[in-house]
Amino acid sequence: MMMKIEPKTRTESNLIKNIPFFASLSPEEVEHVDRLIIRKRFSKDQIVLFEEDTANYMYVVYAGKVRVVKLNDEGREQIISIHKKNDFFGEMSLLDGKTSPATVIAHEDCIIGLLSKLDFERYLLSHETIRRKIIDLLCSRLRDSWAMIKILSFDNAEHRVMAVLDRLQELYGVFDDRGAIINVKLTHQQIASFASVARETVTRVLNRLEKEEVIQILESKSILLTKKFYQKFGSAK
Repeated sequence: MMMKIEPKTRTESNLIKNIPFFASLSPEEVEHVDRLIIRKRFSKDQIVLFEEDTANYMYVVYAGKVRVVKLNDEGREQIISIHKKNDFFGEMSLLDGKTSPATVIAHEDCIIGLLSKLDFERYLLSHETIRRKIIDLLCSRLRDSWAMIKILSFDNAEHRVMAVLDRLQELYGVFDDRGAIINVKLTHQQIASFASVARETVTRVLNRLEKEEVIQILESKSILLTKKFYQKFGSAK
């Protein structure tokens, strides 16, 4: 995988200290790990990592967001998850040496840090606290998988779309007195791929929910889940 190495700024070099995965490391250890990580810039919708490359690197999101998708034979995306600043992924592939069944794509302009399998094994796996955090992380990833299964368990399209919105607010919600603002922008097609329904269905559902004042589409195109949303979705569970 060809990569253009970007120089680290002071702010970006300090970012790793705020990533929970590395929080237990001493300042000297953080500095050492930071030297091992290679940074690369990606433009919106650019491929960050093909499925066949996922066994080679662990990735850290320094800025922006990426989406992890499964591509079908026609090239259409099934979104598995979205990662934001301070998130990291790819650690499971480094542990078992197997590729992940997904492709990583820049959801917006972003800066990604790469930690090679060799450095991961040589340094991080020798650190007892890091090993414990890996176990915690794997449990968290399993809960994410359960959340996706829950979404797909709804046989009603409206409930599936609402389950996706509910999951997005759990991950990216910003709350105020009106409700929860989903702080990540998705097209109707991307929401459809999350919910495994047609794009046209998502458009119809969102329009209906907006008319019912269950959601609001803000000027920034972000989605606000109102208090009515929780009442309506609560009765669907």
